[in-house]
Amino acid sequence: METDCTSGDAAVNTQLPKGTRLLHIGPHKTGTTSIQGALFGAREKLPAYGVEFPATSRHPMQAVQAACSCGGMIGDSAPTERHWRQLVEQVAATGRRTAVVSSEFFADAPDDATAARVVEQLGGDRVHVLVTLRPLARIMPSQWQQYVQNGLRMGYEDWLEHMLRKAPYEKPNPSFWRRHRHDRLVERWVRVAGADRVTVVVVDDRDREGLMRTFETLLGLPAGLLRPVPDTANRSLTLAETEMLRNLNREFRGNGLPDELYSKLIRNGAVMHMKNACSPSSQDVRIPTPGWAVEAAAGIGAEMAERIAGTGVRVIGDPALLSAAPKPSAAPAAEARMAPEVAAQALYGALAAVAAVPDRPATRGVHQTSSRELVKVLGHRCLRRLGRR
Repeated sequence: METDCTSGDAAVNTQLPKGTRLLHIGPHKTGTTSIQGALFGAREKLPAYGVEFPATSRHPMQAVQAACSCGGMIGDSAPTERHWRQLVEQVAATGRRTAVVSSEFFADAPDDATAARVVEQLGGDRVHVLVTLRPLARIMPSQWQQYVQNGLRMGYEDWLEHMLRKAPYEKPNPSFWRRHRHDRLVERWVRVAGADRVTVVVVDDRDREGLMRTFETLLGLPAGLLRPVPDTANRSLTLAETEMLRNLNREFRGNGLPDELYSKLIRNGAVMHMKNACSPSSQDVRIPTPGWAVEAAAGIGAEMAERIAGTGVRVIGDPALLSAAPKPSAAPAAEARMAPEVAAQALYGALAAVAAVPDRPATRGVHQTSSRELVKVLGHRCLRRLGRR
C-alpha cells in the first residue's frame, strides 16, 4: 500500500495523468455533496486547466442509480437507461481532457459485473476510482437520519442494534453495509479497475477544506479554485426534526398513502422547505450515538483499515482515523423539541406543494366517510393535482 499522510496545506504529489476519467464513488456521507457543489460551481473555470465536469447538474443521481440498478428515492420516478447513456456521452465528449464524475450512488453497485460495466463505459483503462472515507462512528447518525428522510420509521438506537448486533445486519436497510463496509467496497472496485487505478482518501473532519485541496492536486488545479458552495438543502436534520419526521412516517405508512405523495409533499415539500428556511442553532440537539455503538464502529473501522491496506491501493490521509472513536454523545439534558417556527416552515412546505389547484366537491359527504378512507382519498387527490401541475 502506498500511503501519503497529509494534513493542513501539505502538498501531495498525486496528480493524475491528463485525460483521466476520475470516478468518485463516495460512499455516502463522506463529503460528496461538498465536492460536487464545488466542482459544479467551478465548471466554467476547469477547462482552462484541461479538466471538465461533464454532468449538467451538480449530482447526476438518476444516471448513476440507473447504472447501478439501485432504484430511485421513495415515490420518485424510476431512473432509466437513457439517463445513464446521456452521462456516458457527456463524458466521451470531453475527449482528451480529464473528466470528473462524482456520485455516492456508485457505492451502491451490487456486484463486480455492475462496477465493471460502469468502468468500461466511462473509459476503461482511463478510469481512476476515488473512494472517500470517514470514521464509521461519524457516518452512522447522519446515514440514519437520511434513511428517515426516505421513509424509515425505526428509532436510532433500535436501528443501531439491527446494524451492529442482529445478524445478518441487513434490516431495515440492506444498502448500509454495501456502502459502508468500506474494505469490501474498495476490494470490489480493485477487482474491476486494479489496485493501481484506485485511490482512497481518508477525510479529516478537522480540516474542512482538506478534501477540496486533495481534489485540486489530483486534477492539477491551482490551490483555492474549488470553494465550498452553501447547500442548506443537504444539511442533516437535528434529533427533534428527525423524530418529527419519523413519527410522520409512521402515520403516513399506517394510513396506506402512496409513495408518490410522500415524495412530493413530505421529502420534497415539508422537509426540503424546512431545511432551506431553518438552520440549526447551538441549542438544537444533535443525534447522540451511545457509547457501545461508538466502540463497535471503531472496532469495525480498525478491521476495515487493515484490509484496505492489504489491497495495495494508494491511501491519502491517515488510515488511523478510520478507527477513531469520537467521544460518545451525551444524552440530551432535556427532551429534544422542535421550535414552533421550524414546525411552521415544515407545514408550509407541504401546503405550498398543493396550493395551486382548488378543491372539487366530493360526490359523497365527508361525514359519510371514515377517517382512514378520507385520508386516502385526500392523498390521492393531492397527488393527481400535483401531477397535473
